[in-house]
Amino acid sequence: MFILWFDQLGIEDVSYVGGKNASLGEMYINLTGRGVRIPNGFAVTAYAYRYFLEKAGIKEQIRDILKDLNTGDMQNLAERGQRVRDTILRAEFPQELKSAILAAYRDLCGAYNKDRSDTDVAVRSSATAEDLPDASFAGQQETYLNIRGDFQILEACKKCIASLFTNRAISYRVDKGFDHFSIALSIGVQKMVRSDLACSGVMFSIDTESGFKDVAFVTGAYGLGENVVQGAVNPDEYYVYKPTLKQGFKPIISKKIGTKEQKMIYTHEGNKSTKNVPVSSAERNKFVLNDEEILTLARWACQIEDHYSGKAGKFKPMDMEWAKDGVTGQLFIVQARPETVMSQKNRNILETYVLKQKGKVLVEGKSVGERIGTGEANVIKNVHDIGLFKKGQVLVTEMTDPDWEPIMKIASAIVTNRGGRTCHAAIISRELGIPCVVGTIDGTEKIKTGQQITISCAEGDMGFVYEGILPFEVQKVNLEHLPKPKTKIMMNCGNPEEVFDLSFIPNDGVGLAREEFIIMSYIKAHPLALLHYHEQTPEVKKQIDDISIGYDDKVQFFVDKLAQGVGMIAAAFYPKDVILRFSDFKTNEYANLVGGKNYEPKEDNPMIGWRGASRYYSPGYKEGFALECRAILKVRNEFGLTNLKVMVPFCRTVAEGKQVLAEMEKNGLRKGENGLQVYVMCEIPANVILSDQFSEVFDGFSIGSNDLTQLMLGLDRDSEIVAHIYDERNDAVKRMIKKVIADAKQYHRKIGLCGQAVSDYLEFAEFLVECQIDSVSLNPDTVIKTTLKIYETEKKLGWHPQ
Repeated sequence: MFILWFDQLGIEDVSYVGGKNASLGEMYINLTGRGVRIPNGFAVTAYAYRYFLEKAGIKEQIRDILKDLNTGDMQNLAERGQRVRDTILRAEFPQELKSAILAAYRDLCGAYNKDRSDTDVAVRSSATAEDLPDASFAGQQETYLNIRGDFQILEACKKCIASLFTNRAISYRVDKGFDHFSIALSIGVQKMVRSDLACSGVMFSIDTESGFKDVAFVTGAYGLGENVVQGAVNPDEYYVYKPTLKQGFKPIISKKIGTKEQKMIYTHEGNKSTKNVPVSSAERNKFVLNDEEILTLARWACQIEDHYSGKAGKFKPMDMEWAKDGVTGQLFIVQARPETVMSQKNRNILETYVLKQKGKVLVEGKSVGERIGTGEANVIKNVHDIGLFKKGQVLVTEMTDPDWEPIMKIASAIVTNRGGRTCHAAIISRELGIPCVVGTIDGTEKIKTGQQITISCAEGDMGFVYEGILPFEVQKVNLEHLPKPKTKIMMNCGNPEEVFDLSFIPNDGVGLAREEFIIMSYIKAHPLALLHYHEQTPEVKKQIDDISIGYDDKVQFFVDKLAQGVGMIAAAFYPKDVILRFSDFKTNEYANLVGGKNYEPKEDNPMIGWRGASRYYSPGYKEGFALECRAILKVRNEFGLTNLKVMVPFCRTVAEGKQVLAEMEKNGLRKGENGLQVYVMCEIPANVILSDQFSEVFDGFSIGSNDLTQLMLGLDRDSEIVAHIYDERNDAVKRMIKKVIADAKQYHRKIGLCGQAVSDYLEFAEFLVECQIDSVSLNPDTVIKTTLKIYETEKKLGWHPQ
């Protein structure tokens, strides 16, 4: 059986087809009926591959060439690989196989052209051992795009077969323990999707960095998809939250615009079928997909993941490629295969890399993985120079493709100028378990060969390359036997880029999510400057334009970015409670935002000035507060993340609390509607003394021990002169905390604590448990030790069996 059409393929044909093409067949049968678009085509089967080797009489020649193979010797590997490929390329297809391939191609042409004239196809190779659950073999074999005509089809098929013996494929099989002749190859011939006129990309049904399973991660760039796959461009990135997507919501919880410097298009110049051309700045500053297209792809990711998980009888996240046709505007899935790294990770072991000190940053880019690596840099710009690389060095290069794999596997870390989190360098470094920083732009210029460097992917979304060898440690905790206290253990979070990782730490949700980090890191501009953009100076306008690329509507930029940041946090912990504190900048901090100086007064002591609740109903800021409310409404109503609660900080009087609730209602946030709960920070003595009255206004309290301490002891916590007096463990502070916990219990209101003290002092956590507090919210790095201490205290109090 030489040929099988995708619409005739089933699981029983895996032995004939193998790898991705079996997946294409299954997808065609099982998913096209559910609305997933897959380009039609046929497979030249693995049986045909074996038939070719036997009939052409070259199998024994290949075996003889490889008998003294040494993959540790680059020259030996290159010489033998070239000889095998030449042997295959010189061989002739048996006439019966050639006729079958050309007849199938002509039938495919007839499906698109009445006169059966040549149509454009993708010729994609797929090995039977490719895309196994624990080995991706990513890009080991070749793909040829925009292939037309009988001669090109046959040549492309032969090149696909030869690509089974590229240097990197030979080396990879040896490393993974596969026999060269137990592997077979099939070839998928698909009608081309004209993404050269639109866009394409890669999609995962899992977060590729943390392994968080509830998001679809979509990347995209203009033109044919090879640039995204190989890391030749920095693509746009999108996250969609799968659980509420399946409920009918539209949870695009992150959108980041990529630089997308070039795109691959069709060409007929010489022997080439594709070429790269620059992308205009206007196109680069736009997202390649609109929201509905992002959601469609994410829905398909869910369907494909569910399909293969059902067949496997277990959770099976998927790695997919998609393309948009620029002629019809339709989206297509062109490939699906199992994700092979995060799905294999042991979640019972919490491994954390911690950098002990920081140094001079040489370059930064996107972090891949969460590890830290050190070593001597080796800047290699051409794959022909990989023989100069030594084991344990840090590979610094423009980008990688599968030809680099023989040295990637001996590198201590990888740094590339180009690429995103789904590029070749990222996929292989994850599989190898080494840190990788991609998209640094100028890493090959800023880093010098022989220089000692440290590569840190342990600091969130951004990866850093530091000068020198910096100390770090690896902390490992077995979570299997961690006890579960009755007191809720929540976390303090502010950085959305860290929350997927943090979600794996045992927790009961987020007791304090801060808006300030999101505003400072992602928005950077004062909300009133965005609201009154046209009144700003040319200099401020340019700053706003630079930080809001992709947005003409600057107000929508604020709402979307705040909603996405908050949405990431709420999604990471869904359905557990996430308590979001409204913005609590002081006036001097607001003034430092772009355009902020025009809207903020100068205060002698901003710490006890115009901050928190007093801003939200004030004519000087309530327009800005309205944008915060719009963002929260979007998270709850559009994203479907109703686990999000809100909290009012620095509320001095009961009347002020009522004014804030009224202002919220004007902007669509009504306490109690759709389960919305509103808490108040208990950080002013008045909150404790009038806790009965505040209980009538709010659903719960969160004790802010930082501000409560400074106001009880009458000191400025920013002043180093009186810093020695500042102590949350002071009896006056503890008496206030004990009183408000008791009062909250009496008035049936929830109460927790989110101040620094519970993270810093284990004895303070013990005190809170004795007071029977409902929850404590901790800095993530203290969760494990504090959990153990709290459980031990509860046990002493007789809350658990001895």
